[in-house]
Amino acid sequence: MPAPKLSRMEYQIMEALWEKSEISLREIQESFPAEPRPAYTTIQTMVYRLEAKGIVRRVRKVGNFHLFAASITRDAAQRRLVDDLLTLFGGRSQLVMAHLIKGGKLSLADVKEAEKMLRQLSSKEK
Repeated sequence: MPAPKLSRMEYQIMEALWEKSEISLREIQESFPAEPRPAYTTIQTMVYRLEAKGIVRRVRKVGNFHLFAASITRDAAQRRLVDDLLTLFGGRSQLVMAHLIKGGKLSLADVKEAEKMLRQLSSKEK
């Protein structure tokens, strides 16, 4: 099953969950910048929706609040985002690379690292 799509706010919530193994709703809310920090009830609603999607799970109850943990990995979520981006470019990674280069978002060191990874993948396939 592919990783579910995440909105910007859902991704920010997931970042807080990936940073710590278990976290409360209040801690998630406090992980957002002070301005504009979403209301506690907004975070609560979003986390419950993520829980319904199977992306987040309740780990345990402490006093009168629950601790939550991520059910998907950061890597899986990032792969989904990159796949969605490639879809916007018609599946052509060259267009994405050209855009990153023109925007100054891709350095020579990034290209060398990508070449290294391609060589490793190529040697594994042989």
